[in-house]
Amino acid sequence: MVLSLTSAVSKNARILALFAIACTAIVGVVHSLTKDQIILQQQQDLLRNLNSIIAKNSYNNVIYKDCFILPNEALGTVNPPKVYRARNNNSPVAAAITTVAPDGYSGNIELIVAINIDGSISGVRTLKHQETPGLGDKIEEKKSDWINSFTGKKLIDKNDNRWLVRKDGGMFDQFTGATITPRAVVKAVRKSVNYFNAHQDELFEAASNCSNQDVAKGA
Repeated sequence: MVLSLTSAVSKNARILALFAIACTAIVGVVHSLTKDQIILQQQQDLLRNLNSIIAKNSYNNVIYKDCFILPNEALGTVNPPKVYRARNNNSPVAAAITTVAPDGYSGNIELIVAINIDGSISGVRTLKHQETPGLGDKIEEKKSDWINSFTGKKLIDKNDNRWLVRKDGGMFDQFTGATITPRAVVKAVRKSVNYFNAHQDELFEAASNCSNQDVAKGA
């Protein structure tokens, strides 16, 4: 009786092991078959983001592959910022820099800031945030046109005191009942523009160093 029970347990264990191996193999095959499609979809999503802040008829390079990863300390972000360079016949047109505003009301606000070669802002988009619905989420273009208030703006110098929300004496509107969120975004965008202005030549001269995995992760 004991031997029979032991044999049954052993048999069930073998069946479970074979089942686990089969499932793992299936997952591996599915991942292999869909990996290229997933990467293509992520690249297309990234390109849509980039084309929403840099006019696609202004450049003719493969912008999402013309990518350079900055060191973390460049903008003081946790994740290394990425720079996507737009060029027309190899001449620099604009650069889109990913950054993070760490001081949002509910934590990190991930942004991408596109800056023209003349230092003016081509566009800004919010990529990810956890701000309060109905208040701080107005940093999303689909919720408000506030994020478009950066377009065309420049910094007079690195200490340009216009680059604050109106409550602090600057030129950018805050939201009713929510000042922390726009204040954080303005600060992060300003920091990105300052970095671009100070390092423009090296940003466009640096060799692309984003791997396929980096590009697939997008902004």
